[in-house]
Amino acid sequence: MKWTDTLDIAIELSEAHPEIDPRTIRFTDLHRWVMELPEFDDAPEHSGEKILEAIQMAWIDEME
Repeated sequence: MKWTDTLDIAIELSEAHPEIDPRTIRFTDLHRWVMELPEFDDAPEHSGEKILEAIQMAWIDEME
């Protein structure tokens, strides 16, 4: 997965962290958790606030 795979990342995060409410997550934590996903393979510097926000919104949608 790459940073642009926001929906796939959101699904993986919701499965890896079911106890987390994505509406309250800090982007620093979100960035770290994405980097820790087993299937994630992209450079840390390729992310940005817009990408992290898109992942967060997809995670919220996935949760609902």
